[in-house]
Amino acid sequence: MNNFIFKIYLGLLSVGFTTISILLFLISRQASSWNRCFRKTSETLSQVKAVEKMNDDIREVLSVMICNGAVFEPKFKSNIQ
Repeated sequence: MNNFIFKIYLGLLSVGFTTISILLFLISRQASSWNRCFRKTSETLSQVKAVEKMNDDIREVLSVMICNGAVFEPKFKSNIQ
């Protein structure tokens, strides 16, 4: 009986460890992808003349917004009457 409880405890422990390992792997891949997006977006924004005048904090905020999925819709000015 005592051996049976030990096997159940060991099985639950191994399932829990495996689950945590898989979740940490997936989270690290997502973080790596987000960091790559942030780095590339920051480099691209630094090449835009309008953004060059902004300070680094504003560029960081723009990069974070873009990598998080913010959508910027252009506002068209029309002369149609």
